[in-house]
Amino acid sequence: MGIKIQVIIPAAGSGTRLKASVAKPLVLLAGKPLVVHSLEVFQKSPVIHSIIVVTRRGLIGRFQALAKRFRISKVVKILAGGATRSDSVYEGLKAVDADTDVVAVHDAARPLLSAEVLSRALQLCRKEPAVIVAVPVKSTVKKADPKNLHVLETLPRDVLWEAQTPQIFRKDILFRAHQARLCCEPTDDAVLVEKMGVRVKILKGDDRNIKVTTRTDLAVAEVLLKLKGKLR
Repeated sequence: MGIKIQVIIPAAGSGTRLKASVAKPLVLLAGKPLVVHSLEVFQKSPVIHSIIVVTRRGLIGRFQALAKRFRISKVVKILAGGATRSDSVYEGLKAVDADTDVVAVHDAARPLLSAEVLSRALQLCRKEPAVIVAVPVKSTVKKADPKNLHVLETLPRDVLWEAQTPQIFRKDILFRAHQARLCCEPTDDAVLVEKMGVRVKILKGDDRNIKVTTRTDLAVAEVLLKLKGKLR
């Protein structure tokens, strides 16, 4: 018998830095809302059981309509989130089915996740308690004093990775990590798991799996989608 995998999509971004008139997950990319691009990857995966979307209370109806319009039948719950991304993920976790084994968390604003990367990450999660998709850092990274911006240290690139999503965990581990909340302002779910001393495995991902935060990111995503179409 296979393991049961559910997905949580935190989708409550405001879109302020995108200068959009709608919430970020609803900003159009190639004629579809950002969140739909993300949802479709999980919809097509044969090993994903179902999807939980966590958004702002006032957007629940919009997301229900989108799931119906784009035939995302694996979306089984659309919930109101919390004040932060971490709070929203925790709300999603509380709604996960009791018999679920593994939970994957993916940003609504990462519309270019490939089926191949997702498949490799899900396969790896069968033998690892926690798996994150990440890419090696390419630029030189400086650690600086936040008060005066004087450089304190140049960090070695060969040990630095830029975390992406999906991040995939055994359900009980991720639930306990969110309950313990050993990090004051977690920027992803993996940091909460790390703080508990759980080993987190990195899967080398894809540079194209960008997070859309600014108008420039949106333009880059448009280009990458067009290139993807030409490569088919």
